[in-house]
Amino acid sequence: MMINYYNSDDQYHILILNQFFPPDYAPTGQLIEELAIALSEKGMKVRVFSGQPAYAFDTKEAPRDEIIKGVNIKRTRSSRVWPDRIRGKAVNSILFFIRAFFHLIRYQKTDDLLIITTAPAFMTWLGFFAHLIWRKKYICIIYDLYPNILYQLKVLPKNHAIVKLWGILNHHTWINAQEIIVLSDSMKKRIIESCPSIKHKITVVHNWADGNMIKPLNKEDNWFAQQYGLHTKFTIIYSGNMGRCHDMDTIISAAYLLTEYQDNFQFLFIGSGAQQKPLKDKMDKLGLKNVLFLPYQKKEILPYSLTACDISLISIAEDMDGVVAPSKLYSTLAAGNVVGVICPETSFLTQLVVKAQCGESFRNGDAEGLANFFLNLYHNKKLCEKMGYNARQYFCNNFSKNIAVDKYMEIIEGIRYESKKYPHR
Repeated sequence: MMINYYNSDDQYHILILNQFFPPDYAPTGQLIEELAIALSEKGMKVRVFSGQPAYAFDTKEAPRDEIIKGVNIKRTRSSRVWPDRIRGKAVNSILFFIRAFFHLIRYQKTDDLLIITTAPAFMTWLGFFAHLIWRKKYICIIYDLYPNILYQLKVLPKNHAIVKLWGILNHHTWINAQEIIVLSDSMKKRIIESCPSIKHKITVVHNWADGNMIKPLNKEDNWFAQQYGLHTKFTIIYSGNMGRCHDMDTIISAAYLLTEYQDNFQFLFIGSGAQQKPLKDKMDKLGLKNVLFLPYQKKEILPYSLTACDISLISIAEDMDGVVAPSKLYSTLAAGNVVGVICPETSFLTQLVVKAQCGESFRNGDAEGLANFFLNLYHNKKLCEKMGYNARQYFCNNFSKNIAVDKYMEIIEGIRYESKKYPHR
């Protein structure tokens, strides 16, 4: 039984460091906002240090200092010097890291625990430095596993000096952390292979979605579907980042195989990323007319944009299993959508859709299998409805915000009182 320390007069002070925070549309920022508010409601004194909006196309500035539902947010402008350029984003990440370090210097006596994410990718090193200088306790939340992404995408070779140095700093960071939180068993496995001595302090805590805000909605009753004419066609949606870690080619090829059904199917891509323009160009070159591209949608529109479809797609590229974990999975399940997954065979996503019976998983490159999946559900409305129902039920039983917050609280209490055991490991 969990001991209830929430009403203690002696508040526990937590600082969360993450580059993104609403009004940014970056999923990590929205998750951190919900986590911070939830921890505050549990009796913790929570502060957040983040940057100014970089992924909000209609908002350039947010208050430098703000209090939202008891959470104190401080934003630095140093994180958006060149927000629209790749090199600029790298510079912004470094500047944010430096600014966060100076923030720690100024307030280092204030906080009992640091919660640091991999946004930016090397941000967790700050926990190690804070531990060395001030003996700070910290938790690492690993959303994406670097430097693995760099050499898997062939940005740098595995034996490059930067990759080796990155690995060394990761090891020191992980060894000195109180806890490492990862998003999947496959990510946990990758880290243990790299650093076996920290196996005991790695916990899998899945991300979540707001199941009260995002819930199943018939397209006939959905204004978003009506606005874009999606209620008259069998709609396949891909909503989120179209980056290099995602397999977009298999989706394009499946769409092309269904060319003769263009009057029946509609493909909708919402979001942006490095592959968005090449994706558009390939669709045009193939002569596909049943494709619509939309930008990221505001949070309040997500309950309608995510449910304006019959099938929702999730993809990760070859060799990316355990390196990235798509956050769109949880909102997709919450929306009660049939799930089509394109991923390596060993991915946790394959196991999940099989267990939940909410869709099917396809190997990278299996465009024919994916196209047949679309056709099968197009001709079998009852199966489509059943899979969508299963998706929502699986979400409610496994990925609600309350489930995740309880796990975070258990971990935090364990660090605070040092005698806590972790039966969920």
